[in-house]
Amino acid sequence: MSLTPEQILASHKANIETLFGLTNKAFEGVEKLVQLNVAASRAALTEAATHAQAVLSVKDAQELLALQAGLFQPLAEKAAAYSRHVYEIASGTGAEFGKAFESQAAEAQRNFSNLVDTAAKNAPAGSETTVAVFKSAVSAANNAFESVQKAVKQASDVAEANFNAVANSAANAAKTVEVAARKR
Repeated sequence: MSLTPEQILASHKANIETLFGLTNKAFEGVEKLVQLNVAASRAALTEAATHAQAVLSVKDAQELLALQAGLFQPLAEKAAAYSRHVYEIASGTGAEFGKAFESQAAEAQRNFSNLVDTAAKNAPAGSETTVAVFKSAVSAANNAFESVQKAVKQASDVAEANFNAVANSAANAAKTVEVAARKR
């Protein structure tokens, strides 16, 4: 079976559309990160100015220690929230790339299966065993690919759960430190 110029042109057109679509998704992810960083920088600058004013109005060392202790909890929570936002942006962009890859891979598998079926129909007499072995190999490769996709998805889910657990642990540890500092 040979490909016609129209089929090749359609394939190239689809690939270019996919490329530009993924490029736009990548830029959207970068844009979200830039917006997040600008917002975080503004908030940090405002908080630094507020904290500096509060430090300048402190009357004794005890008040200074209490002020500093009160700073740890919000700082840890903000760091955890920032990390969560970065993770959400990265995983969202990665998911878009994953969907595009899965779509392209499924299309390639369909095209290859069609090619194998067409080749099998046009195979010379007596080659049935060879064709059956080849079809079996293609089927095994498809199954292996699907298994890898499932494993990657499971690993991604575990990584996300671990990230959330670490972020929650860090926030809880910061709360404990703040409570202990206030009791002094």
